[in-house]
Parts: sequence; structure tokens; C-alpha cells
Amino acid sequence: MARNSYSIGLLLIGLAVVLILGKIGVIHFVFAFLWPVVLLIPGLLFHVLYFNRSLPAGVLVPGGILTTYALMFFYCNIFGWHATSYLWPGFILGVAIGLYEFHLFDRNSDRGVWIAAMVLGIVATICFAITLLVKLGIYVIALLLIAAGVLIISRKPRSW
Repeated sequence: MARNSYSIGLLLIGLAVVLILGKIGVIHFVFAFLWPVVLLIPGLLFHVLYFNRSLPAGVLVPGGILTTYALMFFYCNIFGWHATSYLWPGFILGVAIGLYEFHLFDRNSDRGVWIAAMVLGIVATICFAITLLVKLGIYVIALLLIAAGVLIISRKPRSW
């Protein structure tokens, strides 16, 4: 009976600590900024289980996807969710990374997996470039004009 009351006492103390942490905002802060860990842990676990030879290479596809998405969500938590307006091609890139890992580590994978990974990777890269050009286009144009002006000024004039 003493052991049972000891366990109940520890449970009540733990519950009180959780309630106090919740009241002062610690739990909200932790969940607000660290929720991508819910995606990162399974993604990394898939990788660990594959490299420990516990699971087949197919788990690298969701592992790569979940890990990529978790890193994107961490970035958005730190720098603001407006960042998704230029990070959205990362959702395509996550699938490409997962497929590429599968192709890289599975000796029996079909060539189609590699082709799909490369196509999705190229599409994601093009989408990133277009998004950055649209978002930062005026700055790119200004830098190109400055570079052209400096090149014209610094070029030695030819004597006729």
C-alpha cells in the first residue's frame, strides 16, 4: 500500500507542475515553437531504423519528406509564417528528397524512382527561382543594371 500511495503522490506532484507551467505560459511557448518536432522525430526515426538495418529502404521516402517539412516549419516558426510565400516549393522538394534517398540507398530501386526524384527536384528548383524572382525581382533587376553600368564604366575605351 505504501508503494501505491508513493506513486499517487508523485503523480499529483507531476500534475501540479504541469498545471503551474501551463498557467505561466511555458507549455504554450514550447508547443507553439517546437511542434515541428512531432514531424522531425518520426522522420529521423525512419532514417535511424533504416541505417540500423531494422526497416527496408522504403521508409526513407516518408523519412525524407517528414524531415524536410519539419525543417521548413521550424524556419517558419522562427522567422514568421509569411516565409511560406517563398518556401512553398519545399513541399515538392521534400518528396524529391525522399525519393532520391530511396534511390540512393536501395540497390534494387527502379530507374524511374531516380527520374521522378530529379524531375521533382528540378521543378522545385525552378519554382524557387521563379518565386524569388517575383518576390525580389526589382532588386535583381537593379543589381543587374548596376553591374552593367560598372562594366561599361570600367571598360577601357578603344581608340579609333
